[in-house]
Amino acid sequence: MKETHILLVDDEKSILQMVEMVLKKEGFHHIHTAETGAEALQIVKTTPLHYIVLDVMLPDINGFDLCTKIREYTDVHILFLTARVTDFDVLTGFEKGGDDYVTKPFNPLEVVARIKAQLKRKQLISHPGAVIPNKKLYDFGHFTVDEDAGELSVDGQLVSCPAQVFLLLVYFCKNVNRVLSKEQLFTAVWGYDHMVDDNTVMVHIRRIRERIEPDPSNPIYLQTIRGLGYKLVKDYS
Repeated sequence: MKETHILLVDDEKSILQMVEMVLKKEGFHHIHTAETGAEALQIVKTTPLHYIVLDVMLPDINGFDLCTKIREYTDVHILFLTARVTDFDVLTGFEKGGDDYVTKPFNPLEVVARIKAQLKRKQLISHPGAVIPNKKLYDFGHFTVDEDAGELSVDGQLVSCPAQVFLLLVYFCKNVNRVLSKEQLFTAVWGYDHMVDDNTVMVHIRRIRERIEPDPSNPIYLQTIRGLGYKLVKDYS
C-alpha cells in the first residue's frame, strides 16, 4: 500500500479531507486530491495511479465526461461518488468507463473498504483455468488475454480494456467452460460480500462482449446461461 497512488476528485474540501484522513490511517501514503476536472486531468497525465475516486458533480466538467477524458490516458479503476441514484445515471457512469459507484451521502470507511478490496482482488485473483504452462496467457484463437501484461488482443490487434473489465475477463479465463452466477462474479471480481447492483455485472459483461465477440448481440464466446449466469466457452463449435 505504500506505493499505491490514489486520486480523490471532489469540489468539497471536507469530503477530500475526510476520505484522505481515513486512507492514511489505513496505510495509504500517496494520496492526490483535486477540486476540479482540470486539476484531476493534470494529475492523471503526470502520475501513475492505481485508483481514482471521482465525484460526478464538478464545477468545470461533468464527472462522466471527465471519466471519458481520463480513459484516454489510463485504464485504472474509477469509483464514482454520486447523488444520482437512477438506473440511467448508474448505467451512464459505466458506459463512460467507470467501474463502480457509491451514492452520497456515504461513509468514508465504505469507500476505503472498496479501494482495499479492489486492490486486493487485482493482486490476488487466482483460480484454476485453461492457461498456457508457465504463462498467464489465455488463447481463444479470435482473441488472447495476457494477464501479466494486462493486454487483450483481438485478431492480433491490441484492444483497450478498462481495469475492471479486464479483471472480469481474466476471471472468466481462469474459470473457462464453467457457469458463473452474477453473485459469484461480483464477490470474486469486485471483492464485496454481496451484490450491490445487478446492473454492474450486466454492463461489464456487455463491455467484454463488445471487445471479444465478432457479433456482440449474438455472443459465441461469453454466453448467457439462462437462469444460472454466464460462461466463457473455450471450444464453442
